[in-house]
Amino acid sequence: MKKFSKIYLALVLMFLYMPIFVLIVFSFNTTKSRSVMSGFTLDWYVKLFRNELIMTSLRNTVIIAIIASISATILGTAAAIGISKMRKFPKAVVMNITNIPIINPEIVTGVSLMLLFVFFAARMNLEFGFTTLLIAHITFNVPYVILNVMPKLKQMNPFLYEAAQDLGCGPVQAFFKVVLPEITPGVLSGFLMSFTFSLDDFVVSYFTSGSTSQTLPITIYSMTRRKVSPEINALSTLIFIIVVIILVIKNIIEHRNDKPVTKAKEEI
Repeated sequence: MKKFSKIYLALVLMFLYMPIFVLIVFSFNTTKSRSVMSGFTLDWYVKLFRNELIMTSLRNTVIIAIIASISATILGTAAAIGISKMRKFPKAVVMNITNIPIINPEIVTGVSLMLLFVFFAARMNLEFGFTTLLIAHITFNVPYVILNVMPKLKQMNPFLYEAAQDLGCGPVQAFFKVVLPEITPGVLSGFLMSFTFSLDDFVVSYFTSGSTSQTLPITIYSMTRRKVSPEINALSTLIFIIVVIILVIKNIIEHRNDKPVTKAKEEI
């Protein structure tokens, strides 16, 4: 039975990651062929960094991802602290409302945000572009930050904040010296998750972006509709590597945070 489960797991992993492996291999192909490996070259990576359209979209994507992740982390952390102080029933209601954007299909979120921006565009002279794209990314990132910070708040001793104030700290000083260090792993996890989702988002960005500000996934989609270039393979390889690095960092942070809790339980 164990051998069968291992074979089944290997087949599932092969099915999931074989297309990515093929994409990475053919990003180094000397020709544009997607079926025959003619030789090894880095020319497609060189051409990728010389492509002005891709570089502009990459710059927009990174800027939006960084700003949206930082903003969502601040808003989500503040929201999580506020929710943790609520009573049981209001807290359950708010958490269910918070989970709706995560469960909700992305196309519904994208269309609803687009209609909202159209409504304000007619009254506030709001144009689709960087601003609408940034607001949309912050909107769908905030719930993920809340979900990452809430468990850390539950693990924290609720009397630490009051104890810090009794020892002479002001409310703000007590937060930054006592509460924030305790929930930092959750805050960092929320930031990294927000950055990853913002970097990778296509559906919401497609409905809320303008012609002057497009993200990398939208640019790749428009390129694939004409003809798939090996530059896209090279670009996808780099994105995959960046996302893997971010996930590894996130797991390392969570693992380091779990060690003290495990040791404390063993001592008890």
